[in-house]
Amino acid sequence: MRLTRFLSIAFATAAAIGIAACDNNSSSTGGSPPKNTAGPKQKEHYVIGLVAKSQVNPVFQAARVGAEDAARDLSAKYDIEVEIRWQTPAQEDAQQQAQYVEQLKASGVNGIAISCIDANLLNGALKDAVDNGTVVMTFDSDAPNSGRMAYYGVDDKAAGAAVMKALAEQLGGKGVVAVLAGNQAATNLQNRVAGVRAEAAKYPEISIIDVYYHPETANDAAAKMQQVQNANPQITGWALVGGWPLYTDNALDGVYEHARVVSLDPLPLPLQYLKKGQVQVLIGQPYYGWGYESVQYIVEKLHNAQNPPSEMIYADFDVVTSGNVDEYSANWAKWTGKSGG
Repeated sequence: MRLTRFLSIAFATAAAIGIAACDNNSSSTGGSPPKNTAGPKQKEHYVIGLVAKSQVNPVFQAARVGAEDAARDLSAKYDIEVEIRWQTPAQEDAQQQAQYVEQLKASGVNGIAISCIDANLLNGALKDAVDNGTVVMTFDSDAPNSGRMAYYGVDDKAAGAAVMKALAEQLGGKGVVAVLAGNQAATNLQNRVAGVRAEAAKYPEISIIDVYYHPETANDAAAKMQQVQNANPQITGWALVGGWPLYTDNALDGVYEHARVVSLDPLPLPLQYLKKGQVQVLIGQPYYGWGYESVQYIVEKLHNAQNPPSEMIYADFDVVTSGNVDEYSANWAKWTGKSGG
C-alpha cells in the first residue's frame, strides 16, 4: 500500500511539473516564441487587358509598347507586379472586341484599356465588366455610355482645328480648301470636320469648297482626292481629318503639284510624303501615350484608389514639319521596332 501511494504521488508531481513547463513555454515572458512558418509576403499582382482596334495598325503597336513600358515602370515604382494581356483583333472587328472584353472579364482581370470600334456594340460588354469590378479606360475612341472610368486621347474637334490652322498658315490665310473626311457616319470624324469649319471661319479669305467622304481604304481615299482635284483646279489646299490616302504610294499624284496638304497621323508612310515635300504638315496623336497613360490611370486607381483628374483627359498634339520630321521618325523605331523612314 505504501508503494502504491508513493507512486501515485510521484506521478501527480510529474504531471504538475509538465503542465507548469507548458504554461511557461506559452507565456509571453518566458520560453521560446512560436516559429513563424509563413513565407515571404506576395507582391500585389494586377492584370490589365489591352484591347486595341487592330494588330496590323502601327499606331496600336505603339500603344502596346506604351502599355508594357508603363507596366514595367509602375511595377518598379510600387514594388508590385503589373501584367499586360494583349487581346486585339488581327483586323478591325467590333464583335471580336466585345468577345475579348467578355473573356477578359471572365478570367478576372483587374482592368481593361480599350479603343472602341463601335461604342454601341461594346457598351453591354463593358458595362458587365465594370459591374464585375473591372476598372475600364477608353483611349483613342470612346464609349461614353459604357460606365468606363475615363477617356484618354485627343479632342476631335480640336484635332480638326489644328489641321485647318496649320493649312491656313501654309496658304498665307487665303485659298480654296477641300476637306477629306472618310466615313460620314463616324462621330469622331464629324467632330473633326466641325473643328476644321470653325477654324476656317477665322480666315475671311479662305473658303471650303466641300467635304468629301469615301470608304476608308488608301486606294479609295487617293482616288477621291485625285478626282476632286481634277474637277476643281481652283483648290489650293487639302485638310485631311484622317491620313487614309497616305498609307499607299503615289497617292497625291496630280494633287500635290497644285495644292498644299495637311493631314492627321504622322505614321511611317505619311512621313515619307512629308520628306518629299508633297505634304507640308502632319498632326500627331499620342499613340504611345494611349497605352502608357491608360495603364497608369488604371493602376493608380487599383493600387492607390486615386481617380483620374477628369473623365475626359485630352492629350496634346504633335506637329510634324520638315524641320522636325527626322526627330519624330525616330519614335517609330522605339514604338514598333520599325523606322519611320
